[in-house]
Amino acid sequence: MRLEPLPNPSPLRSVGVTLLALGLAFALVGGVFWAYGLSPLEAYRTMLEGTLLDPRGWQEVLRRTIPLLLIGAGLSLAFRTQFYNIGAEGQLLLGAVLAAGVALFLPLPPALSLPAMALAAALGGALWCGLAAWLKNRFYVNEILTTLMLNYVAQSLVIYLINGPWRGKDVRGYIYSDRFAEYQQLPVLLGSNVHWPTLALGIALALLLQLLLFRSTLGFRLRVVGENPGAARYLGISQSRAFLVVALITGGAAGLAGFGEIAGIHHRLIEPTQLSSGYGFTAIIVAWLARGNPALVLLTAPLMGLILAGGDVLKVSFNLPFRIVDVFSGVMLFALIGSELFLRYRLRHR
Repeated sequence: MRLEPLPNPSPLRSVGVTLLALGLAFALVGGVFWAYGLSPLEAYRTMLEGTLLDPRGWQEVLRRTIPLLLIGAGLSLAFRTQFYNIGAEGQLLLGAVLAAGVALFLPLPPALSLPAMALAAALGGALWCGLAAWLKNRFYVNEILTTLMLNYVAQSLVIYLINGPWRGKDVRGYIYSDRFAEYQQLPVLLGSNVHWPTLALGIALALLLQLLLFRSTLGFRLRVVGENPGAARYLGISQSRAFLVVALITGGAAGLAGFGEIAGIHHRLIEPTQLSSGYGFTAIIVAWLARGNPALVLLTAPLMGLILAGGDVLKVSFNLPFRIVDVFSGVMLFALIGSELFLRYRLRHR
């Protein structure tokens, strides 16, 4: 037997390989449940009953889906262009910082406050990711390293602000900033934390990026850069400009996710671990499952939202370790990366 490259794998093959990878991931995680003395079937049944069959569980799935949808749509575009942004977590935090700065210190009319917060958040995330793109274009610094390290800089910045100049006047126990005014809070679905304007924005962003990628000249240039850099140079397409464009888009989307978290749920700037449950890293799986198609994030983001919400159900129901969701995410990403071999090659019997 030998491996034969597939230059253009069919969509059916891509779907099949992805489903097999997901099946393998669920089987491996089932082994982890079994090691803890828990039946895998019982664990998965409890996850589904506590999320899909429970109204409050549905709300929790939607709440987790919103940031994954925004970040995942941007990352799918970046990965398609082979700009590997691993810093969406930090870009989310920078978006939250700038949105909170507008809410706390910029006196604006109530009608303009929320749009200004959203714009500032998108700008903060875009600049944070654009810095990595500039370093890549100017000094050939690997964007995986820069975006990853900038996550920790963003975390330190948030901690400094809420412990220092932005510390709230009524702080008790946890450290946080002052609360936002009522008109600076996003509306939510009745009886839930689902901030529907950001959900609608995420859906629109995924569809717009799909149109941009496959129905515009810019999208054609981005796809050529990602699929064949040599052809891009021959056609005179600037690789540096393509990286900068996707960095600004994906960073801006992550910044909007940070805006949604603080304006729709927390209504103040809080500690990084409370502000984001690792959405920036989980969205990497969302984007990888989408295989470079932003519109498919409309399916993959709810799937990961279901896993995150179901992980909370398992922690409460069976007293499983807090990091069980991280195991889920890690195994899934490992299976998806391993499946790339069978997506790009096929076995030939000689």
